[in-house]
Amino acid sequence: MFRLALATVLALFAQAASATTYTLEPHYTQGVLRWDHLGFSYPAAHFAQGTGTIDFDAGDPTMSSIKVTIPLASLNTGVPDLDERLKSEDFFEVSKFPTATFVSTRVEKGMGTNRFKVTGNLTIREITRPVMLDVTLLKVGKNVRTEVATIGFDARGTLKRSDFGLGAYVPQVSDEIQLLITTQAAEAKAYAAFLEAKKAGK
Repeated sequence: MFRLALATVLALFAQAASATTYTLEPHYTQGVLRWDHLGFSYPAAHFAQGTGTIDFDAGDPTMSSIKVTIPLASLNTGVPDLDERLKSEDFFEVSKFPTATFVSTRVEKGMGTNRFKVTGNLTIREITRPVMLDVTLLKVGKNVRTEVATIGFDARGTLKRSDFGLGAYVPQVSDEIQLLITTQAAEAKAYAAFLEAKKAGK
């Protein structure tokens, strides 16, 4: 029994050790929310400057994990009145709840090459609900501009805004929200060194 427990611990340690930690690059971590407005149009809101980490296991991507924080003050529809409304207490109440977070709980292989299903906990307005994202691994390699190992993903999903206390005007305005996210992340230690050198003017 002891040997079995030890073997399990060692296996888990080996899996953790094989993952590389990447830091999300805020300038390239963006998303789009789309909804149905009375059946006449499909407006969109953009968000950007997400931060967080990806622990990516190239040998077995299903052992990977991700943590993301989105600053909700970045929400932008291109319509100032609508931006103000979305950030008000009727919806996101950004003054009280300035961020949304996503923490993965499971990664599974999806249909097709470099496709995965990522399940995790999304927290908005201190309400946490499970969501599932269809994720495509776009590229793994060295960024020719920074010389830092980098990975890139796209993710798509659907969520119900009423699950997070954002259900004003349902059903005239759809409860379901279409979500599209794109991000690239750089190997954490090398990226930190790159930013430090850039700051120093090197």
